Amino acid sequence: MASPKLFSPLTLGELKLSNRIVISPMCQYSADENGSMTDWHKIHLGHLALSGAGLLIVEASAVAPEGRITSGDVGLYSDDNEQAMARVLQSVRAHSPMPVGIQLGHAGRKASCQAPWEGGAQLSLEEGGWQTVAPSAVPYQDGQRPPQAMSLDDIEQLKANFVASAKRAERLGFELIELHAAHGYLLHEFLSPLSNQRDDEYGGSLENRMRIVLEIFDAVRAVFPDDKPVGIRISGSDWVEGGWDLEQSVELARALDARGCSFIDCSGGGLDPRQTLNVGPNYQVPFARRMKQEVAMPVIAVGLITEPEQAEGIVFGGEADAVALARGMLFDPRWPWHTAAKLGATVHAPKQYLRSQPHTLKKLFG
Repeated sequence: MASPKLFSPLTLGELKLSNRIVISPMCQYSADENGSMTDWHKIHLGHLALSGAGLLIVEASAVAPEGRITSGDVGLYSDDNEQAMARVLQSVRAHSPMPVGIQLGHAGRKASCQAPWEGGAQLSLEEGGWQTVAPSAVPYQDGQRPPQAMSLDDIEQLKANFVASAKRAERLGFELIELHAAHGYLLHEFLSPLSNQRDDEYGGSLENRMRIVLEIFDAVRAVFPDDKPVGIRISGSDWVEGGWDLEQSVELARALDARGCSFIDCSGGGLDPRQTLNVGPNYQVPFARRMKQEVAMPVIAVGLITEPEQAEGIVFGGEADAVALARGMLFDPRWPWHTAAKLGATVHAPKQYLRSQPHTLKKLFG
């Protein structure tokens, strides 16, 4: 039987992955009140790092305090944040060779919210919330406190914040950075004409709406080592008429490709509560499929990818170079093991777990 494509090596920039399974960044809403990681993150990231995936990306880490979705979000904007993250990474790396990247982002107008298990509603200032910022003073939902429209000085500070966080990421030894320009957060808000109603050089035309994303990519790329990949996650569409769509996403991807972007991770939606979409297996894979036709950089697919044959089909069929799993990995943290067993591949496992290998699968652990 031919070796499954899903378990073949992949290179992002100069970073070599042992297979094409990526663990998506997943917010845990479990940082302390200052945005620093806690013991929960040691447990969460530690067991995911034993899964045999090719790459683990740490949850969206805010580049500024006001960029957190909730007060429990992780940040990478202070020395305390950096030191707490260093302690977590030390534990993870002591027991796993898996490459670890980080997603850097800013929640924009979707910040200052409760944790999902508390309802996820926007917090008032009296409840401990904070003033949100956005390209324009357009709230995410009717009735919410409007965000503050960012000035040009605010935009320059945002770029400086991304650079500062990228430098911290390098000091921490992260092997990859993913910029978060999806799911309705700040960089996505600049891209979409639904949330960006500016009349300056950062609004209006597609070129202007893309400007801040390209400038931040260039600034982060300039301070992160050349041999380490910098990529991006985008929403392929707002799924709202008149919003950000696949054709605009292609133009952004081409511009990033020309700048040496290392990979593009294709998700969707999250910008507007009016979105209409049919959620089902592979529902976002068409974004990746189109990107594969348009750019040279590796493309990562997402979208309710849960079954081994499903993931192998996406990669083997050339729809994407890799697949990224989020909720599927939370539900089954050994998904890469089980997938390797199903497809007849080998996967890395810690020596402490080698004796768990079923007698019928003696070649499962390489």
